[in-house]
Amino acid sequence: MTTSSYLTVKALTKYIKRKFDADPHLRDVYVKGELSNVKIHTSGHIYFTLKDDEARITAAMFRAQANKLKFKPEEGMQVFIRGDVNVYESSGIYQLYVQTMEPDGVGGLFVAFNQLKERLQKEGLFNPQFKQPIPKFPNRVGVLTATTGAAIRDICTTITRRYPLSEIIIYPTIVQGAQAAPNIVKNITIANEQMLCDVLIVGRGGGSIEDLWAFNEESVARAIFESRIPIISAVGHETDTTIADFVADLRAPTPTAAAELAVPNQQELYQHILNRKSYLHQIVSSKLNYEKSRLKKLKNAYPLATPERLYRPFTERIVNLDMRLSKSTQLFLMKKKHDYRHLEGAIKMHSPKNAIKYLEKQLEQSTNLLTRSMFNVLNNKKEAYLSTIRTLEALNPLTIMNRGFSVTYKDNKVIKTVSQLSANDEISIHFHDGETKAKIIETIVNQGGSK
Repeated sequence: MTTSSYLTVKALTKYIKRKFDADPHLRDVYVKGELSNVKIHTSGHIYFTLKDDEARITAAMFRAQANKLKFKPEEGMQVFIRGDVNVYESSGIYQLYVQTMEPDGVGGLFVAFNQLKERLQKEGLFNPQFKQPIPKFPNRVGVLTATTGAAIRDICTTITRRYPLSEIIIYPTIVQGAQAAPNIVKNITIANEQMLCDVLIVGRGGGSIEDLWAFNEESVARAIFESRIPIISAVGHETDTTIADFVADLRAPTPTAAAELAVPNQQELYQHILNRKSYLHQIVSSKLNYEKSRLKKLKNAYPLATPERLYRPFTERIVNLDMRLSKSTQLFLMKKKHDYRHLEGAIKMHSPKNAIKYLEKQLEQSTNLLTRSMFNVLNNKKEAYLSTIRTLEALNPLTIMNRGFSVTYKDNKVIKTVSQLSANDEISIHFHDGETKAKIIETIVNQGGSK
């Protein structure tokens, strides 16, 4: 066999792929199995392995088909898959290309509902602390629902009957089909931008889970949660429950019940007003009777029979205060007179004539003190000067020389010892009255040494 008889890998793979393409049983297959190694790519494609107890096959679900899923594929989930089997040429493996996927045992919508409910609950969107209170007396009620059908009629009829003071603002909304969720989000956003309403009713009449699915969409749930206007959810019948019911500030079992929760009942308000009026009448009557009884008792009281006794203590107190005031005034005047005399004496003492005499005396005393101080300073300086002169005279070498001493120099340096001189050295001898020049003949050192 020649080398030309051998196939390339690419040619063999293409041949196998054509076999797969030609097999009608592989073009539309229905497979049941367990999901494994699930990877949801950022592009939207889903890659996984489908397996059972005996075998496994790789699978891919592209974005166009994956966007139609109502649930999120998860590890270990049993599913029903419809698709086709083909060869992926680059890796030379065959795999399942998924067109549709349904969970085994329960519907895909139910799985998607539970998955979204669990995720939003973990995020806190159902937390009661984020629920806004519904106003008791709303001026305007916004209604987001279809303009046709029983729901809008029931809501408007109920509000008009219960509380005609409230104005109804209708936001025509698509509540079923592919466009329903975006339209609900849009109208909630518009209502919040306008801020005309005190409360919003969002809902529709009953139907299947597919009919109500728009109220299970994540975008609708987040729009309800972020609304600054309190929202009452009214979707379907009493047994129907949607994600919107969990996120809304208040859940009503039906649209009619939502209208009843949104506004008060005018008959009940009127009856409440009558009850309060009757209660106030009883309270006022009771209070008047009580005060009348008190007044009667006061009129018959002993002090009022002799009113002068009531103010007698005050009269006595006024008399005492008057006496104390008079006495205090006299003491005050006496003190002021004493202060006046004291000031008058001080003024006389400090008259200009007396002040001059006082200052002259002060000047004389200061002059005497200054003279004594100067005399003491001069004496001290004189004594110090004389002491210094005596010290200088004692230390003056001329004074010493007067007693027969002299100073010998050699080369202008004082000779202090014999060792500084040698024979034939010329020296200068200074006496107190002059100096003389001499020449050394011989030096004799004490202790018997000679030189």
